[in-house]
Amino acid sequence: MAAGKGGKPSKEAKAAAKAARKQASKERRQQLWQAFQMQRKEDKLLLPLMIGALVGITVVFLAISLIFGINWYFLVPIGVLLGVLVAFIIFGRRVQASVYAKAEGQAGAAAWVLDNLQGKWRVSNGVAATTQLDAVHRVIGRPGVILIGEGSPQRLKALIAQEKKRTARLIGDTPIYDFVIGNDEGQVPLKELQKRLTKLPPNIDAKRMDLIEGRLSALSRRTGPALPKGPMPAGAKMKGMQRTIRRR
Repeated sequence: MAAGKGGKPSKEAKAAAKAARKQASKERRQQLWQAFQMQRKEDKLLLPLMIGALVGITVVFLAISLIFGINWYFLVPIGVLLGVLVAFIIFGRRVQASVYAKAEGQAGAAAWVLDNLQGKWRVSNGVAATTQLDAVHRVIGRPGVILIGEGSPQRLKALIAQEKKRTARLIGDTPIYDFVIGNDEGQVPLKELQKRLTKLPPNIDAKRMDLIEGRLSALSRRTGPALPKGPMPAGAKMKGMQRTIRRR
């Protein structure tokens, strides 16, 4: 930001910053509106649930004001605001559920979830992979090292075991966990991956995480195929993808 006299931002710089904030806010509103329109077309329950939350909570606050003799001018606006908040929460959760449902079972879906983890996680996607787009991703966090596989459970068994052995040589007695993404018994559904990670016990501190990340950095140099950075669209041509992998 350009500075004026005394090191203070100039009027032009302030105006430019204000315009940038307004533009960013406008873009966020447009994105939110587009997401709402898309979800509304696909999810017939979205509007009834949002409207029901808004009306229901407002009516509850109105009833409270009438029962206890409290001025409704005070309580009803609070009910409206709370109802709007709950409606937005419903919208956000249903959008999230829809996104997970579309991504589930597609190559790269777990990598996409890991890239959007909330918290101080160190993620290395595709540390091991096959030409069939099976992949093992590595996460370093307070629990230790977590290996997450997506793809064929049969092929992943050997892939995870190999990566686990390589990792154990470098991190000593630090705990290593491993999960396979899926909906069968013993697997972790995609939508529950972050919850499962946060439930793991804290075993190491940030200093140990830095040390482990440095030791494992060499293992992050992928020698296998390049993987999609997000869920592959349904109907993607796998033969063409595999030819590209072999050329690499």
